[in-house]
Amino acid sequence: MSEDIIYGIHAVKALLERDPTHFKEVYVLKGREDRRLMPVIHALEEQGILVQVANRQWLDNQTEGAVHQGIIAKVKPSRQYQEQDLPDLLAEVGTPFLLVLDGVTDPHNLGACLRSADAAGVHAVIVPKDRSAQLNATAKKVACGAAESVPLIRVTNLARTLRLLQEENIWIVGTAGGSGSYIISKQTHRAFSFGYGG
Repeated sequence: MSEDIIYGIHAVKALLERDPTHFKEVYVLKGREDRRLMPVIHALEEQGILVQVANRQWLDNQTEGAVHQGIIAKVKPSRQYQEQDLPDLLAEVGTPFLLVLDGVTDPHNLGACLRSADAAGVHAVIVPKDRSAQLNATAKKVACGAAESVPLIRVTNLARTLRLLQEENIWIVGTAGGSGSYIISKQTHRAFSFGYGG
């Protein structure tokens, strides 16, 4: 079975709070016993999750030099949602609230969008398969657990997907920077999707 890597105190803690069954093993930096990391280690051990000690070079190699804050976790891979999963997801949710991203190619930005989507109550994020950031360890770190709770759906043709959403009576709302209006402040009881292009 394949595995993903997540790293950073907040990302590990968020996944632990959401779904501890996703963890396979956790590695912490040898000699690091600070007040931020120790409660996370204790919580992992209470869940029966194997926590091992590793040196800085090994941790740095696992994260390709990214800032890992002395902790990385090998976890079960996240489910990969595709275009054909969208109708079932729409059927599960009474009034869908979706985020459509186009042109978001930086993993940091994708992670930030997932985190914001989770905070706003978005049911799924839709991105094109091509010219879109991958949901890698960097995106997951920035998402702080939202990558495991908000489905990321990759579609082949974004225009066709938007037409499908319209056929399902979902409002499509575009956004632009510099607007004097905030979409979250609008009250609606209709299903809608808003989009952002990078």
